[in-house]
Amino acid sequence: MTMEVDILELSERSAKFILSDASAAFANGIRRACLSDVPTLAIDDVNIYNNTSVLFDEQLALRLGLIPLATDIEEFVPEDECTCGSECPACKVSLTLSAEGPRMVYSGDFVSSDEKVRPADQNIPIIDLKEGQKVVLEAIAHMGYGHKHAKWQAGIACGYKNMPVVKFENCDQCGACVKECPQNIIQIGPNGAEISGDDILKCILCKLCVLSCDIDAITVSEDENSFIFTMESDGSYTIQQLIINAGTTIKEKASQMGQILESL
Repeated sequence: MTMEVDILELSERSAKFILSDASAAFANGIRRACLSDVPTLAIDDVNIYNNTSVLFDEQLALRLGLIPLATDIEEFVPEDECTCGSECPACKVSLTLSAEGPRMVYSGDFVSSDEKVRPADQNIPIIDLKEGQKVVLEAIAHMGYGHKHAKWQAGIACGYKNMPVVKFENCDQCGACVKECPQNIIQIGPNGAEISGDDILKCILCKLCVLSCDIDAITVSEDENSFIFTMESDGSYTIQQLIINAGTTIKEKASQMGQILESL
């Protein structure tokens, strides 16, 4: 069985597509890999040299850790997989920040030791400094995985649902289902109630239309091998890179499992 992908919407950071001829286990594997198994860079350590702002050092460090960093991921390795002891450019990047109020400090104010590493968005507000307040710090970014901490989670709002299957038989065109549908996707056509091909994607499988039909002319079910995916990246990857890397991760884990089983 060959899987098929039908792209519905695609931008740099988000995508909506239909995955067909796939199992629920594989679909959920893609979702979980996007959320937790694709490595990213994130600020992990912060050396604060001067902070006279209204934020405690710990609060400031937590904010910095959640700033997405974009880079060429292939040039880095996770800290616990590097043999250098966390002291080489392959697993460690330094970003410095020095600012004095009055002004709003943004993510774009960071100065990176590696020109390829930069905040995914330049206008993320960090702190509003008042007159005379200063912040001077060094942020150390390491590569990690989302299953260890949310700051390394590249995928956000990643989810899917089964493709809805709605059938109308012997409809008497009473219109009760049209009024009951919360998505307003059911219409009365020449042969009775119907849903267009595009509108079926909006069905939330609430089955209120089934309950409203007195003659049981409507059946609502799910296609067990077809899934509507909605994916979004935090900016550290393009959405295409995120999905491809998630698939690669599953492939590598399956290969490792095969090697283990063969050695038994």
